[in-house]
Amino acid sequence: MRVLIIEDEKPAAEKLERHIRKYDPSIEVADRLNSVEKAVMWLGNARNEVDLIFMDVQLTDGLSFEIFKKTVVEKPVIFTTAFNEYAIEAFKGNGIDYLLKPITYEAVAGSMQKLNTLRKTLGASDTASQLSQLEQALGMLQKKNYKNRFMVRTGEHIHSIPAQEITLFYAEDRNVFLLADNRKKYIIDYKMEELDEALDPTLFFRVNRTFIININAIRDVVVYSNSRLLIRPKAEFDKEIVVSRERVQEFKDWFNGA
Repeated sequence: MRVLIIEDEKPAAEKLERHIRKYDPSIEVADRLNSVEKAVMWLGNARNEVDLIFMDVQLTDGLSFEIFKKTVVEKPVIFTTAFNEYAIEAFKGNGIDYLLKPITYEAVAGSMQKLNTLRKTLGASDTASQLSQLEQALGMLQKKNYKNRFMVRTGEHIHSIPAQEITLFYAEDRNVFLLADNRKKYIIDYKMEELDEALDPTLFFRVNRTFIININAIRDVVVYSNSRLLIRPKAEFDKEIVVSRERVQEFKDWFNGA
C-alpha cells in the first residue's frame, strides 16, 4: 500500500508516519506535502499513485477542502485536525475517518482496520462506486449536538439565554462577551476557540479573531476597503465588525447558505 501524507507541521507528519509504519512496515509513504498548492500539483500528476491519503484540514495556505475543488481526488482520505468543527465537510471530501490531534497509534490503527474492513465488505467495485459506498457505509459522523443556550450571571441572578437570542460574541482584553438581542452584554467563561467548536456553524460565523456573529442578527453587509466586508448588526453596537480578508469568501458562502 502507498500512502500520501498532507500535513503542514513537520513533527506531526513524522509522528503520523511512525504510527503508519508501526501498524504495517510494508506500507510505503509516497510523499509528505505541506500545502494545498503542492497537494494539487502532486495529485494532478497521473504518475503519482497512492491507495490512501492522510490529510490535515488546516494547511499553510488554507483549508485542505480546497484541494477537492482544484483537482480530482479518487482515493479514500483520513482527515486529521486539532478541531472537530470540520467533521461534516471532511465527510463530503472522500473522508472515511476523522482523527483529532494529538493523534495516537491506537487511532491510526483503528482507521486502518476500518479501511480494510470496508474494502473487504465492498469488494472490487470501481473507484467511484467504492467511494460512494464508503460514504454510505461508514457511520463515523454522528450529528453533532451544538450548544443551544448559555448560562450568564448578573449580580446574584443567573439567566439562561438561548443561542437564537444571541446577537454576537466578542473578545475584549482577556474577556469574552455575549451580546443578547435585548442589547445586554454578559461576560462568559469561554474562549473564542471554544465557541468556534460549540456553536452551530449554520447559525454562527467567526468573521475575525474578535467577533462571532449570528446570521439572524445581521441587518446589512457592506463592501469595505480592500474588498473586505463590514457587518451592521440589527442591534445597536458601538464596535466595527469587519470580516477579515482571508475569510471573505467563506463568509459569502455561509451567508448564501452554501
